[in-house]
Amino acid sequence: MKSTAADVLIDTIAEWGVDVIFGMPGDGINGIMEALRKRQERIRFIQVRHEEAAAFMACAYAKYTGKLGVCLATSGLGGLHLLNGFYDAKLDGQPVLVITGL
Repeated sequence: MKSTAADVLIDTIAEWGVDVIFGMPGDGINGIMEALRKRQERIRFIQVRHEEAAAFMACAYAKYTGKLGVCLATSGLGGLHLLNGFYDAKLDGQPVLVITGL
C-alpha cells in the first residue's frame, strides 16, 4: 500500500521521539487520524473535549518531560482555539508542535 502525506508526517514525528499527541478529531484531519490509528503502538493519541485543552496539555507535557509536545486540531476555529496554549508555550520557551488541517 502506498504511503500518504499523513503517513509520512506521523512517521517523521515518531522518529523525532514523539510518543504522545493531544488533540480533537475533525473532518480536516481524517487522514492524520487514520495514520495515528495505524501507528497506535508507537504514538498514543489523547482525545480532549476542547482544542485549547490540547494545546495547554502539549505545553505542560513539554514542560514536565523535556520532550516535544504535540497538539492536533482540525481547520478553522479548531486550529484557532490552539493559540492560547501555543502562546503559553512560546512565553515559557517550551517546544510545542501544532498540527492543523486545511
